Amino acid sequence: MSAAANTAHFDWVEYQGIEKTPAPAPGHYANPILAGFYPDPSITKVGRDFYLVNSTFSWFPGIPVWHSRDLVHWRQIGNAIDRARQLDFTGLAMSKGVFAPAISYHKDRFYIVNTCVDCGGNFVMTAKDARGPWSDPVWLKDVGGIDPSLFFDSDGSAWLVNNDIPQGTPRYEGHRAIWLRRFDLTTLQTIGDGKVIIDGGVDPARNPIWIEGPHLFKKDGLYYLMAAEGGTGDQHSEVIFRADRVEGPYVPAPASVNPILTQRDLDPARPDPITSSGHADLVKLDDDSWWAVFLATRPYDADLYNTGRETFLLPVSWRDGWPVILPHGAAIPRVAKAPALMPLAAPPTTGNFVARDDFTNPMLAPEWMMMRAPAGWRLEHGELLLEARPERLGDGKLPSFVGRRQQNAEAIVSTVIRFAPAEGEQAGLAAVQNDHFFLVVALARTGGKTVVQVSRRAGPADPAAGVAIASKIVRAGPIRLRIHVRGGRYDFAYAQGAGTWQAVAQDVDATNLSTAKAGGFVGTLIGPFAQTDVAAAPAEFRR
Repeated sequence: MSAAANTAHFDWVEYQGIEKTPAPAPGHYANPILAGFYPDPSITKVGRDFYLVNSTFSWFPGIPVWHSRDLVHWRQIGNAIDRARQLDFTGLAMSKGVFAPAISYHKDRFYIVNTCVDCGGNFVMTAKDARGPWSDPVWLKDVGGIDPSLFFDSDGSAWLVNNDIPQGTPRYEGHRAIWLRRFDLTTLQTIGDGKVIIDGGVDPARNPIWIEGPHLFKKDGLYYLMAAEGGTGDQHSEVIFRADRVEGPYVPAPASVNPILTQRDLDPARPDPITSSGHADLVKLDDDSWWAVFLATRPYDADLYNTGRETFLLPVSWRDGWPVILPHGAAIPRVAKAPALMPLAAPPTTGNFVARDDFTNPMLAPEWMMMRAPAGWRLEHGELLLEARPERLGDGKLPSFVGRRQQNAEAIVSTVIRFAPAEGEQAGLAAVQNDHFFLVVALARTGGKTVVQVSRRAGPADPAAGVAIASKIVRAGPIRLRIHVRGGRYDFAYAQGAGTWQAVAQDVDATNLSTAKAGGFVGTLIGPFAQTDVAAAPAEFRR
């Protein structure tokens, strides 16, 4: 850190998740199993252990790696992208970067295949231990598109499937294909030319859109290709195909079966809906039962949700040789019977819980994330220290911001900050969807007065630091800050030292943090930040 930069000190950050529904009864679990911005789950089983990964786009560290023994209780054991040199997210929008990682295991080696959109293309990483370290990316030559995954056949061959444009010219917007290629486990490259095994989707005559997220698996000598179709919004679905040979031809399940998972056929006005389900992966248990992990969303109103796409779990039934995650017209249950497996202790990732970080460990916990790359922070003497730098939340660069996912429609996030802001500086708590859409409550210096200020950015037309909507003058000393999340409305408060909470702004419109308004594929992250106006920055920071 530069000695010229003013530094904000954070003693702790506490997240309290609030759910209105009661806890599941013994032997049952609550959906989602990973609440908050944990989309595109991929799963693999190794002995008694399950490992799962999610997309993180341009957030760093990337690709969280999870471990479980019962499919319900998960502990994050690392991040596959934990070194800034592995991938360069510089200049990327927050919904670019790493899309839909797929994890697999074969002969004592873990594999993750993935796409870095606008930052290199498709790649493979390997590790001997899922905790890491994971290798630097090995870039796949001559493989375009997105969403690669690996399949290891019983004859020892390996195959890579992925989404790409079809052969020739796409017939319509969203016309995509699933490609298949042999994969060399020594060179970590594909072999020979690719082959289109699905063109368009289940019913090409109906112009299906965005066939993606493919996974191959084998059961009773037959090959199954599972993929998402319909886009990642409320028309999302999961579909299934089958073949006698790995290279096809693949035929879709009948209309009585396909799609094997969707919520688009339900009344959108139903209470407490779960929507946008799809992008599934399957795992087989030792008792021959099958389970699916998939993404879905929990809107608080219409199609508004700030938490992003989350990871859900459901059992799979087999009908006439086809896997079915949910029958047509069935709603995703919020509570379901759990697998008959022995759990390991793990921190809660859903429901009512409190997570507090006192920053006493030498490294940040793996759930904390930054925009594109680490910058402007350090841990010291049980504190998180952030520089007030001119790279602000809205500049599309590397701000001094460390966030954790908003995991509930209602939550309370609080911290204590010690900071003596100079004119134009501010530090506090930020709720960030991307560079253009955020809310902050911060200790600031403006017009010669020290204030607690609430600001909001609702698009690129707003200033990069947001628009100030409320402020209260405060005296020097430690300040506690609090954000109370309530669906599409957030309340902001402060307290001097050990004093009582005082409102700064209440019932603030927070729908700017919803995917429907902010766009993209990520969810809201909340945590400490610090920044300064460029004009007020030390000379060495002015560029």
